[in-house]
Amino acid sequence: MTSTTEPTEPLSVEQLSATTLLRFATAGSVDDGKSTLVGRLLHDSKSILTDQLEAVERVSAGRGQDTPDLALLTDGLRAEREQGITIDVAYRYFATARRRFILADTPGHVQYTRNMVTGASTADLAVVLVDARNGVIEQTRRHAAVAALLRVPHVVLAVNKMDLVAYEETVFAAIAEEFTAYASELGVPEITAIPISALAGDNVVEPSANMDWYGGPTVLEHLETVPVSHDLAHCHARLPVQYVIRPQTAEHPDYRGYAGQIAAGTFHVGESVTVLPSGRTSKVAAIDLLGTPVNVAWTPQSVTLLLEDDIDISRGDLLVPSKDAPPTTQDVEATVCHVADAPLTVGHRVLLKHGTRTVKAIVKDIPSRLTLDDLSLHPHPGRLVANDIGRVKIRTAEPLPLDAYADSRRTGAFILIDPADGTTLTAGMVGESFAAPQPVANDADEDGWDF
Repeated sequence: MTSTTEPTEPLSVEQLSATTLLRFATAGSVDDGKSTLVGRLLHDSKSILTDQLEAVERVSAGRGQDTPDLALLTDGLRAEREQGITIDVAYRYFATARRRFILADTPGHVQYTRNMVTGASTADLAVVLVDARNGVIEQTRRHAAVAALLRVPHVVLAVNKMDLVAYEETVFAAIAEEFTAYASELGVPEITAIPISALAGDNVVEPSANMDWYGGPTVLEHLETVPVSHDLAHCHARLPVQYVIRPQTAEHPDYRGYAGQIAAGTFHVGESVTVLPSGRTSKVAAIDLLGTPVNVAWTPQSVTLLLEDDIDISRGDLLVPSKDAPPTTQDVEATVCHVADAPLTVGHRVLLKHGTRTVKAIVKDIPSRLTLDDLSLHPHPGRLVANDIGRVKIRTAEPLPLDAYADSRRTGAFILIDPADGTTLTAGMVGESFAAPQPVANDADEDGWDF
């Protein structure tokens, strides 16, 4: 196998614009080597600056280490460096000649499950690390479950520290078989297992000379070639309106455009569209892209749509093809991860933000809480605390056009916000999860609802 990452000159703007973008997240238990893997990726792919490497070398030498501690490239918080663990999500941006990358290095400790949810929520791929000496442990199963809940299309099992088990093929094979069986049961669509040593650099960027029994790709080679299979351009077309453009100038006296980033799908001039939640319809008269008229636009382009009819449309409305409009509802059932320190309780009054629309809402019921250790359901817990994942029923003050998260990760997601101080409370995914509970009868008194 030949390396795909020989040292090259910095990529030009034209080269970067021609490459695709892959968002990926790393996850794993404490001390499995996530930050070292990320540092190795950046170092061996020539994606770090000289002064960054010199700073790491100085800190490493001060600790008495003979070689640079590459984990320091991502563990940026003082507490992380002191404790040798990852606490916050560290984002890194790098590129090769074949692809651009946005990397989220997420914490491994159970108390930071919410941080992994944040980092993996927009990921196309998740790299789950396992210490070859320990195999698949409870935290590994948690990370696989979170990846399945968030519908991450691709999962890489990186069996790390193979140098500490004498690069034994049987050790790798047993771990890969156990993890693949578990993740497949959760519904993870694609799993790729790679034996590595992040510390030594085996199979991270360069193929390993110590594991000639392995004929698959290195981690970077897989990242460069994995298809971005969730092609949003072929999903249900959705445009959350962010801003209404009304110049009212002599040059454009009657211009009325509805601007926003296309969340999914494709829009065409002449297409019949519906405005939600009002339900009014019209046709696309024109599409402006960066000031230039076009006949078609697709995700993730930011565009301005002009309609044939003057309709009352404002920020928060959703433009969709009339033939493919989602239903609107005030009753939301979803799987959520609670991220705030204060608990979420039944009766909690919140703001629900979906796309560009924010409405008042109330938590009607919490039917169950998911135990990630064994995927069991604890019925009617009454509340969710930080890092809890559970099912909720929410009543909104206004109808919302919601897609199922399984159909669209963009328009099937929402967050709950504390109306008092604007704190993000909960991240939600509309519809059923891989461990959806059976419908639970709601015995609560319905009296007192004021919307």
